[in-house]
Amino acid sequence: MSVPKALTIAGSDSGGGAGIQADLKTFSAFRVFGMSVLTAVTAQNSIGVQGVFDLPSDLVALQLDSVLSDLGADAIKTGMLATAPVVAAVADRLRAHGQTAIVVDPVLVATSGGALLAADARGALVKELFPLALVVTPNLGEAAAIADMPVTTEADMEEAARRIHVLGPRYVLVKGGHLTDSATDLLWDGKTVERFPAPRIAGGPTHGTGCTLSAALAASLARRTPLRDAVREAKAYVTAAIREGFSPGRGARVARHFVERW
Repeated sequence: MSVPKALTIAGSDSGGGAGIQADLKTFSAFRVFGMSVLTAVTAQNSIGVQGVFDLPSDLVALQLDSVLSDLGADAIKTGMLATAPVVAAVADRLRAHGQTAIVVDPVLVATSGGALLAADARGALVKELFPLALVVTPNLGEAAAIADMPVTTEADMEEAARRIHVLGPRYVLVKGGHLTDSATDLLWDGKTVERFPAPRIAGGPTHGTGCTLSAALAASLARRTPLRDAVREAKAYVTAAIREGFSPGRGARVARHFVERW
């Protein structure tokens, strides 16, 4: 039996709501075999990030070679890459293994505000990984930082997507979860823009939603779903997971990744 396989390249969230933990839960929810390459270990909970240990870039590269030379991957997502050397190592190994179904989630900070990408690594992320990406999935803050403009409205999102597209990815999906009046995402392919609307869900901030959406997108792509349909599936999944979310600790809520099961 052939089972779709997806790989997450990201940091560990000890609180379980984001990072590789959220990604692997999401892969399983999509009935996709999940694999992981760790880039960093965080001490993290629902309140914030208390510490980060970045793994050496050569160990990250070795993990990638180990997984891809044996198991392969039908789709890959990147999340927290932490440092410029790690970004360079990831890009180098993805090129070497000929990977193309790549979802780049340009993680800059945690929901709580803790920095998850070194300042000098932002340029490396754009230069090294964006040209390899099938789709890049920034939220409003990340889109603003990358496009160098304020992003607070759907019109801003479209302009930011145009600017980011010039940097190399085939598609740009700007996530609108932080809009004030909706949670509409915009997909830009260099020619047309497509809206993926959703209502705002009350209940306060939910930790790990960006990781979850990009992982859902990668999982759907691993199942050979066309990109626009994959975006639609990922959007529906994360909306339901947020709607049924809960508070495991004293801070932010988390998504209910196995929303159909429990």
